[in-house]
Amino acid sequence: MTTFNNPQNTWNQRFNTEHYVFGEAPNAYLQAQAAHLVPGTALALADGEGRNGVWLARQGLQVDAFDFSDNALRKAQALASKHQVTVNMVCSDWQSFDWQAAHYDNIVGIFFQFATPAERTQLFHRMDTSLKPGGTLIIQGYTPRQLDFNTGGPGKLAHMYDETLMLDAFGHLDILDLRTYEADITEGTGHKGMSGLLGLTARKPLV
Repeated sequence: MTTFNNPQNTWNQRFNTEHYVFGEAPNAYLQAQAAHLVPGTALALADGEGRNGVWLARQGLQVDAFDFSDNALRKAQALASKHQVTVNMVCSDWQSFDWQAAHYDNIVGIFFQFATPAERTQLFHRMDTSLKPGGTLIIQGYTPRQLDFNTGGPGKLAHMYDETLMLDAFGHLDILDLRTYEADITEGTGHKGMSGLLGLTARKPLV
């Protein structure tokens, strides 16, 4: 369980290790949705040590990624170099990131459940407005069931996701996949074990 009283300090300390806390492989749900990615640009938000942003770059996308942890970004740069790809990594929190309107062909958010409900509404709106018409949105998050498993995540009910929340925020998009499920995941030492999960893949209409 992760605390968020001083999130930047918490994550910098957590990432201050040479091993990759969440592993080097991409998130399994993201990888499973690869066929829905649109050629062009991608944003990996709160991308931590870079496993998802680097994977997106390996798919031939032009990738921006941001995270507010210097230690995470240092490791993300090393991972990108290891795979001989380029990711434009920005040290920023979501509030300060330059969310350009209709800018990205793909926006990917994997386990970014640090936002309070009020903040989350703003963050979801920025993700939506920054996605180009015809673009793909992919989200993976924990459901309330995760509180029983306690194998990762914020450990706060208000930060968890359900399908109603996703439909309220993104129901105007074309829903390609929306599922609530349980799976045994291994993402480094940070996410390991049976988990309560939600996956959303959606496409922004052209008109």
